[in-house]
Amino acid sequence: MPKIKLKERPKSTMLTEGVPAAKPWLTKRDPYAKIAYVVTYSMILIGIAAGAVRVYFDYHSVRLMPGNLCPVLDEDFSNGDEGLFGENGKFFREVDMSGFGNGEFAMATASSKNSFVRDGKLWILPTLTSEEIGNDAVFDNHIYNITGCTFNTTRGWSYTASTPLDPKTTYSTNSSAIGDDIPFDEAGYVKACSAVSNSTTGTIINPIQSARLSTRNSASIRFGKVEVRAKIPTGDWMWPAIWMLPVDSAYGPWPLSGEIDIMEARGNGPSYPAQGTNFVRSSLNWGPFSWLNGVWKTYGWARNRYRSYDMDYHTYTLEWTEDFIRMSVDSRLRHMLEIAINTPFFDRGDFPPVVQNGSSTIVLQNPWINGTKAAPFDQRFYLILNVAVGGTNGWFPDNNGHKPWLDGSQTAMRDFAQNQNQWLPSWPTNEEERAFVIDSVKMWQQC
Repeated sequence: MPKIKLKERPKSTMLTEGVPAAKPWLTKRDPYAKIAYVVTYSMILIGIAAGAVRVYFDYHSVRLMPGNLCPVLDEDFSNGDEGLFGENGKFFREVDMSGFGNGEFAMATASSKNSFVRDGKLWILPTLTSEEIGNDAVFDNHIYNITGCTFNTTRGWSYTASTPLDPKTTYSTNSSAIGDDIPFDEAGYVKACSAVSNSTTGTIINPIQSARLSTRNSASIRFGKVEVRAKIPTGDWMWPAIWMLPVDSAYGPWPLSGEIDIMEARGNGPSYPAQGTNFVRSSLNWGPFSWLNGVWKTYGWARNRYRSYDMDYHTYTLEWTEDFIRMSVDSRLRHMLEIAINTPFFDRGDFPPVVQNGSSTIVLQNPWINGTKAAPFDQRFYLILNVAVGGTNGWFPDNNGHKPWLDGSQTAMRDFAQNQNQWLPSWPTNEEERAFVIDSVKMWQQC
């Protein structure tokens, strides 16, 4: 009979009472343990010290504006629209249907339904033109003459004309923001002040009504600071902007005399692949021709990874001196764009020595040779607040986010309007969410 091997009976690991537990590592210490502790804590202290040093030098390396700042405009809208609009008002309502050179689909109106003060804030609210004239009239058999067209005031080099302006025939040292610098442009007037809908030709009435407010008649600065606290709107293809144009086109038509874009955004949601409401951008436009623009060298953005910019109020700031330009959101440490003006813009542009303009070959000359190193950003600029919708200049890239039109199409505006059922659901019924709401506007001149 085979011998059966019995399993060993379980033993308790409980220590016998009164017998201390064995700790062999105390009798013979590891010589490397102390070194490990020293190295670990030394690295922690070095990291903290290095971080503190970097914060110190980064903080003290931030450029600050020299001299004093003298207030030019300080508006918090606490007095309603008193002194805000109309003759001698702080904000001029520009009225125009031309698209302002960007092919925008919204007309800028003087209507109090598109720009108004409510609850101590300035609102710019886009609305549907069909609410005024009916949907059928937008697309066919209707002539629309916009009320209070300001073409006679706003025509000039910073605005769309019926044909490109030739500096040889239209240049004037009196070029100005009130439009008395160039001959009257009849075709431009018609384009700015009226529209005809015709289903056969594909032309329609601008399907959106919005507002464009400027300080062109009331406030401008040459070097200084601008601060706007605002909440951007929600809604596909909306294009809110805080920006500046020159009072006098001293160097010629756009972009020769420059453009300062303090903040631009898109109303499309965060999932939009070409930067939606979780991004805000800044840029400078400058160049010898509209098709030779140095903006690609001077633009930047800020991204909010946690909350979109349409959910809260943010402060957008321009700091502008002869030595640097910085545009930031909420803090100068969070800049969208900062450039040191240590080289002339013509050199910064790396423009070719010879360019082809149609059939003509042009030897490129520095248009800012008689300006300062900051030229063209060494002249007086005024402020603009507006909400555009759509456009054909590439701000909304083709084939991104189910865009319902192509920039190169002759019927881009009609294609946008015909797809209203696609984009309108993204426009909130809550007007405060759909509007560009401005809490305060401040401007200072360096003095």
